[in-house]
Amino acid sequence: MKVDYIIVGLGLAGLAFAEELIAANKTFLVFEDASQTSSLVAGGVYNPVILKRFTPVWNAKEQLEIAIPFYNKIEEKLNIIVDEKFIIKKAFKSIEDQNNWFSALDKPRLVDYLDPKLDENSYNGVVADFSFGNVNEAGRVDTAKLIKEYIAYLNAKKIIRFEKFNYDVLKIEEEILTYKDINASKIVFCEGFGVKQNPYFNYLPLNEAKGELITIHAPELNIDFLLKSTLFVLPIGDNNYKVGATFNWTDKTSKPSEEGKQELVDKLKKVIDVPYTIVDQTAGIRPTVSGRRPLVGIHPLYDNLIVLNGLGTRGVMIAPTVAKNLFNYLYNEAPLDEEIDIIRFKHLYEKSIKKE
Repeated sequence: MKVDYIIVGLGLAGLAFAEELIAANKTFLVFEDASQTSSLVAGGVYNPVILKRFTPVWNAKEQLEIAIPFYNKIEEKLNIIVDEKFIIKKAFKSIEDQNNWFSALDKPRLVDYLDPKLDENSYNGVVADFSFGNVNEAGRVDTAKLIKEYIAYLNAKKIIRFEKFNYDVLKIEEEILTYKDINASKIVFCEGFGVKQNPYFNYLPLNEAKGELITIHAPELNIDFLLKSTLFVLPIGDNNYKVGATFNWTDKTSKPSEEGKQELVDKLKKVIDVPYTIVDQTAGIRPTVSGRRPLVGIHPLYDNLIVLNGLGTRGVMIAPTVAKNLFNYLYNEAPLDEEIDIIRFKHLYEKSIKKE
């Protein structure tokens, strides 16, 4: 079998790059073993504002201009709905919190997203003593549904294999890569935190942050917006809400924990005051990078080995943009964004070679 590309991993990164290849009539084969679950358990929220500090998300405007049409196109292609628009309401905890909001309104990159008029309404079950601030241009992509349907789409075309990629079997030559019965021109690794076991890119400074969510059933809450306070409360229909998320830098498993659930329950007490039941709990490992910039680019030694990784907590927004940037870099002589190019970690590669 001969293809232009092998893609290892089908989270948001692998999916976004696959779409670039399809648009350019490039052939590919995906390897997916379901070992990385960050995209599947993510809240999937896209939000142009970092509400903890009232600062703009990196390249938010540019990312949204690419991401929204990207997901709409997939919805049309697969005949599904995964993108839901809504307002985010930030529950202020103090007058100082309000003042910080108004100060942020003076920032040019935030003026399109932050509503200057505070929402002073009360919402049953929501704890908020100092009003709300509305964030516009936000929404949620149902990442679990998206990836499930996209896998089915690829499977119907017989261009996905459900097996673990074995690095030891990969043979690298200047013009061709050979893997089992496959000849490919290039390979793109989109493995999430699994890249830590990848002998070609394990020098990259990827950190693993476990995140956990709970789903609650709260009939008396009845809100149609994403509530952001010490955590987020996201309506998903039928009086069910996703609540999250935790950050754990020591637990490297994808298994839901009692500690994670208790942390969310404790925080939720300060956010809502109506009864609820926990109906589900999920966990995943986020691949994060110091500086919060993805890891994208070509291996320092092998031109046909490529990485697309480290999307972090904002993968829904970032994935379509960086996948397009990577494709244009490979084929259209466009520069790779310096902030995401793995060349910035070349010194770590050289250090790893010396150790060997």
